[in-house]
Amino acid sequence: MKKELLIASALVGSVGVAGVADAATSSFSGHVRNGVESQDTDGTADSTFGVRQEGSLSLSVSETTDSGIKISTGFGITDENAADGANPSGLTLTFTDGSKLDLLEAGNAYATHLASVPGATGEQGIAGSTTLTAPTGLTWGNKSSKVGFEWHSAADAMGVDGLKIGISASTGEDNDGATSSTSVESAYSVGISYVTTAGDTTVTVGGGMVNADDSSSKSVNSLAESVAVAATAATGNLTVGVGMSSGSGIVQASSDSQTQAIDGVDVMTAGAKYVSGDITFAVGYADGEGKDAALGSAGANKEGYTSTGASVSYVIASGVSGIIGYSDTERVSEGSTITAHSGSAWYVGALVSF
Repeated sequence: MKKELLIASALVGSVGVAGVADAATSSFSGHVRNGVESQDTDGTADSTFGVRQEGSLSLSVSETTDSGIKISTGFGITDENAADGANPSGLTLTFTDGSKLDLLEAGNAYATHLASVPGATGEQGIAGSTTLTAPTGLTWGNKSSKVGFEWHSAADAMGVDGLKIGISASTGEDNDGATSSTSVESAYSVGISYVTTAGDTTVTVGGGMVNADDSSSKSVNSLAESVAVAATAATGNLTVGVGMSSGSGIVQASSDSQTQAIDGVDVMTAGAKYVSGDITFAVGYADGEGKDAALGSAGANKEGYTSTGASVSYVIASGVSGIIGYSDTERVSEGSTITAHSGSAWYVGALVSF
């Protein structure tokens, strides 16, 4: 019996060593935010002042096959203080020609290829509520199922310098005809981005379209039907950008009775960023509007969102930045300002990334 135990221990030990030797390369990354935020709504409630402490941690894993194909994945451990349940991030295959293929939780190609419009940093802001349906950003229609793929072309696609193309598709469970909730039945998206230079200025233009079908038998709209485009221009230390998005869709909730359709969506964002040594100045603006109604009806009630923000960040050390940020937000529902969810906010804090 003792001899059998010794043999078993030796086998376990040898398997463990082999497993370590064959392990893929892994790395951790994340950040910690520590600061203080002040919020002052336009409603009757007193202004608030309190600590904002948040952290995120994720693990990335990758390995390259003998043929040169890189296989990568990972999982989130915590996301802004909320346990992420070791949520896997799907698989990405990077081929030798520079093209990539995302499998599972791949997302939509149009969102991947949107140019990144500058905006204020920091943790400041007045929160909304589930009944306020006005879109707040260009990717309001970024809805897809986890069962899907996204293909990314290599740089200089089709022999055009600076051109990249993406195609994605996903499908949900066969819930067509459901009446208790709404979900993605299928989604398709195309994205394209182009980078060029004009003198000392680098111009980036990107965007595309997405169509996500809804599973509920009550809905008239698609879950999301949107076109979005954004452009940035960078000259020296200054970057400016603007973006636009339009379409129609559905604002999801936990049941069809709370879910709302939204039509005539229009979103515009604009911003600028200037870097002077270790200091970055940034401003951003967003304006979104649409008309909502109960699921199954055409949108009729005007909803709106407007936000202006500014920030100054300073690099204290490698991976450590101090931030001062400000925002002013207005939310409108059925043509009237919702004072409890509109107002201004300040934030002073630090971001430590690793």
